[in-house]
Amino acid sequence: MNRETYLMELFGAMLGRLGPSGWWPAQTPFEVAVGAILTQNTNWQNVEKAIDALRAAGGLTEQGLASIEPARLEQLIRPAGFFRQKTAKLQALVDFINAQADGVLANLSLLSIDELRGRLLEVKGIGPETADSILLYALDKPSFVVDAYTKRILTRHGLLPEDVLYDEMREFFMDVLPADVSLFNEYHALLVRVAKEWCHKSAPKCSECPLGPYLEYEVP
Repeated sequence: MNRETYLMELFGAMLGRLGPSGWWPAQTPFEVAVGAILTQNTNWQNVEKAIDALRAAGGLTEQGLASIEPARLEQLIRPAGFFRQKTAKLQALVDFINAQADGVLANLSLLSIDELRGRLLEVKGIGPETADSILLYALDKPSFVVDAYTKRILTRHGLLPEDVLYDEMREFFMDVLPADVSLFNEYHALLVRVAKEWCHKSAPKCSECPLGPYLEYEVP
């Protein structure tokens, strides 16, 4: 069985058990980008609290966020944690959008995926996972997002080594799967859901997991 067939079998097993994920929950591309920064090192429930506060303050547009003073912004996003660092990151994102896209995030979609990814990675506070989340979920670019959950599943299934790097994981999918935004979106979401439900860091529930039949041995 070639890798594409195998990866699509895993996808089918997850989708069949869990159903569509409906990611990313947001009203605009800019809200997705804001959420991608806020979700760093915290859980989505905390991000939702910060998003709700920003929405109430009119801070979920490029211009609206830019108009909020740093001290006020820190208080609004406090539920997401690391609020001082994330305030600086959000301001850097807005500065980037103003400089590169005439103040409208969606304008960035005119650039090629490789050029845009390179530019995003130059923005303070935007690493590979955040950049790929913005590309995929906000700008509809086929850039596969990977994370710690992805690594846990891939390494336990013997598909990649423990010391695999982020870009190697990303390329593992992008080299063989069709460059399809909807597929990349759903695949990443399903991996996260499976990891949270069954593929725990300790005491995983392999026998109950939809990917259990593809595991050579049950993880202790």
